[in-house]
Amino acid sequence: MRETFVDTATRLLDDDPRTAVVLADISAVAFEPAARRHPDRVLNMGIREQLMVGVAGGLALTGLRPIVHSYATFVVDRAYEQIKLDIGHQGVGAILVSVGASYDGSTAGRTHMSPGDVALFDTLDGWTVHVPGHAGEVAPLLIAAAEHDEPVYIRLSTHHNSAPRPATGLQTIKRGQRAVVVAVGPMLDTVLAATEGLDVTVAYTNTPRPFDVRGLRALGHHDVVMVEPYLAGTSSAVLAEALRDVPSRVLGLGVGRADLHRYGSPKDHARWHGLDAAGLRRSISEFVN
Repeated sequence: MRETFVDTATRLLDDDPRTAVVLADISAVAFEPAARRHPDRVLNMGIREQLMVGVAGGLALTGLRPIVHSYATFVVDRAYEQIKLDIGHQGVGAILVSVGASYDGSTAGRTHMSPGDVALFDTLDGWTVHVPGHAGEVAPLLIAAAEHDEPVYIRLSTHHNSAPRPATGLQTIKRGQRAVVVAVGPMLDTVLAATEGLDVTVAYTNTPRPFDVRGLRALGHHDVVMVEPYLAGTSSAVLAEALRDVPSRVLGLGVGRADLHRYGSPKDHARWHGLDAAGLRRSISEFVN
């Protein structure tokens, strides 16, 4: 996903004079060829993530479309105040693109983990959040985001599904009767493995914000399991509002709030948080039975 992002952003820099890329050292080497061609529109702020977002807000005020990039923990957690003020309060847009996600950077410790990033965007108004499940979904999402001026967050991951899917709202992958299990981004293949043989509908989205409420209601299920690769329960309020006029049950599965004080691999963390196929099957089976 990261390589696809760099390639696509580089093409946008070449093709669209409105595009700018603002960095804080992360991926600066990958953007060096683009920086040589466009030194006025590829800006590396060094290890100054708050400044990176502030500069992006300023560029947006001049009419440019800035793409901001770093690890999620740096571009979202560390620079949250600048996102709130320099982009949101100023009424401008930018495209924030992260890597690292919840625990992709777990071998570097807690400093590189950001399970609460999407929850932070839920405290702000008007943000679109894309969570691609495959590298093939990255370019269409980024290109579409570059064509307007609204605020967009694109969350990249090393975890991915076996095949890309189009970004067309909530997509039904298989039909069942007991409940609907919504898989966000790279969780789809794991959810399909976890629900094999279970009488449930599985739906997929790579755009959890704004959530496809109409698509969810059209499925006709009032029992919903939301499997998100970030903080568990992040979408629970959204689902409760979507189903407010019908009796419903919602189960939010994702990364737990406890700091595990462990390094480990991303696979280890998926297992510890119950986000591997075995853990998801246990949770989903208990919910529908």
